[in-house]
Amino acid sequence: MVIKLVFAADNPPLSVIAAAAVAGVALSIDSSLPSGSAPSFIFSDGYKLTWTSVLLRYIGRVANSGNFYGKDSFESGKIDEWVDYTQIFSSGSDFETACAYVDSYLLKRTFLVAHDVSIADITLWSALAGTGQRWESLRKSKKYTNLVCWYNSITAEYQLDALWAAYSGKRGSGKSGAAQTKVQELQKQFKSPNGQNIDKAKVSGRSSSEIDLPNAEVGKVCLRFAPEPSGYLHIGHAKAALLNKYFAEKYEGRLIIRFDDTNPAKESSEFVDNLLKDIKTLGIVYSDKDVTYTSDYFPQLMKMAEDLIQQGKAYVDDTPREQMKKERMDGTESKCRNNSVDKNIKLWKEMIAGSERGLMCCLRGKLDMQDPNKSLRDPVYYRCNPMPHHRIGSKYKLYPTYDFACPFVDSVEGITHALRSSEYHDRNAQYHRIQDDMGLRKVHIYEFSRLNMVYTLLSKRKLLWFVQNDKVDGWDDPRFPTVQGIVRRGLKVEALIQFILEQGASKNLNLMEWDKLWTINKKIIDPVCPRHTAVIAERRVLVTLLDGPEKPYVRVIPRHKKYEGAGKKCTTYTKRIWIDHADAESISPDEEVTFMDWGNVIIKTIEKDEAGNVTHLTGVLHLEGSVKTTKLKLTWLPESDELIKLSLLEFDYLITKKKLEEDEDFVDVLNPCTRKETLALGDSNMRNLKHGEIIQLERKGYFRCDLTYLRPSKPVVLFAIPDGRQQSVLR
Repeated sequence: MVIKLVFAADNPPLSVIAAAAVAGVALSIDSSLPSGSAPSFIFSDGYKLTWTSVLLRYIGRVANSGNFYGKDSFESGKIDEWVDYTQIFSSGSDFETACAYVDSYLLKRTFLVAHDVSIADITLWSALAGTGQRWESLRKSKKYTNLVCWYNSITAEYQLDALWAAYSGKRGSGKSGAAQTKVQELQKQFKSPNGQNIDKAKVSGRSSSEIDLPNAEVGKVCLRFAPEPSGYLHIGHAKAALLNKYFAEKYEGRLIIRFDDTNPAKESSEFVDNLLKDIKTLGIVYSDKDVTYTSDYFPQLMKMAEDLIQQGKAYVDDTPREQMKKERMDGTESKCRNNSVDKNIKLWKEMIAGSERGLMCCLRGKLDMQDPNKSLRDPVYYRCNPMPHHRIGSKYKLYPTYDFACPFVDSVEGITHALRSSEYHDRNAQYHRIQDDMGLRKVHIYEFSRLNMVYTLLSKRKLLWFVQNDKVDGWDDPRFPTVQGIVRRGLKVEALIQFILEQGASKNLNLMEWDKLWTINKKIIDPVCPRHTAVIAERRVLVTLLDGPEKPYVRVIPRHKKYEGAGKKCTTYTKRIWIDHADAESISPDEEVTFMDWGNVIIKTIEKDEAGNVTHLTGVLHLEGSVKTTKLKLTWLPESDELIKLSLLEFDYLITKKKLEEDEDFVDVLNPCTRKETLALGDSNMRNLKHGEIIQLERKGYFRCDLTYLRPSKPVVLFAIPDGRQQSVLR
């Protein structure tokens, strides 16, 4: 069904048109209403709706994306709040106050409401765009960085700049044909090959995690993210953390950050500090009271263990570990299983003391040695470990296992729903059986699939091997799948969040491609990152322009032609310029080429050495020539002492196999070449790059500045950022 949108030509309802384009709602355009008329929808049966806010809500309700008007009544209400609030931007005196408020609001958010684009976002975008030059002036400044980043992201992803250009050019003209064509063109982009509207979540890569928690009540949900402090947060942990955050926000509940610190041999305060840093990086806001430790509950856990011994639900076993493992597999009861309570208590005290006798023992739960589910075959509850704990020192000589501590702490901390990856599925029955034996409140378990990435190891034990064997430069190495590693390589946190939430809480096991994540990242950085120029230092070729400027001159040009907020840069024009050797090799005599940001040049002579390599070119300027007619568009740099030395670093996967089999040793598939350095020269503006700044080297790709300019002899270090299309250059 095509709906007719009628409005006055001098005041097109941009928010309605943009919302329809994004949502895939077909409109026909009629701008024949008299000036001052309110916009209306006219339906084929003659029914009519009027006023912009009414039309927006109608689009929200019929949109192909299920969340365009919120997934529940609360979110719809929040969207209504924003639709009403955006009217403030039309008030001149309150404009900047509103910008400041929304800028702070967007500090930790990608969208205005929940995790999807909605009519709230489109209405705000339209309100800003509709102010014209006032908003454009603010975009050029760096005053409201969060708001500008959000605006640019919405504009780029949904191509709303084209729509705005079409409609702003038509205001007052009384003609709607070109504008109608633009809306139709935009809507075509939301159609699949068979003509059906594609679900907007798939088109934009937005969240598909619209899954309810069982028996959850708004305001009463309590979840926990419980990493072991034995390494840095990696992309697999990020999925668990963000899903917990998502459900906590959805149900207006609480999220506890709990460190599962029950293994002093692997854990340290360094890991705790960096895990908290990474959690903040993911946009998870917490207070001190939201951070807990399993070690806080060691006294209660010790008492619970002793109570279970007294009740005959646990026993101390001194069976050697390998023999115990075999007996569990075979369903054979331990010789210690039927020891008396007194004997168990005596051995338990030996364990507490860390005596020679105690060190030979462990505490096991007395569950069911014949159960087909082997996790129920008398699991270990406590093991002796004389190593000091990173928080509490040498107070204890024994520590609870995860299987024992987790169900206890979950229950006593008030956790209502424990999100666990599906690899724990067989141990869910054990989790609930242990809670039953303890006489504790049952906690709902909700499973999601573990995130697996191609060519990637996510085992902290294996990642630690790379660190300890100097295969990487630390846990934040850009080749690592840690949050710090991938952010250091150039990934924006917004891209990671979008990538994770798109998968949702699915229980299907999947092996994800990194290209998908980097493609999302490119969509975020490309609309805003500044452009610079570099020439590969090795075998660079000098070009002499016979009629070039005898005296160098400088022009100030934008760092990004489509985003003035990126600022300006100075470009020097000289008679002698440098180009890449590869570019020089591709030029033919008398060929006309385009030197970017300058104009056309006709190459007159090509000089080569004895090996046939191009060493020098001469040419003449042909600035009146059309850039559309040239095959080669080349980057260049002036011959100048002001050029900046660059170290361009590219990285590859640490292993050469997409997925390791269970019995396969990762050491056998190590990638021998995972880092490549290319020396280059960069334009003089790059001395001002900031640490962490993302730029595009034109025709070379995206890079993140890891080491800024210090002195002429020390190169600026730039890390290459994958864009989702490039194959490895190192393998």
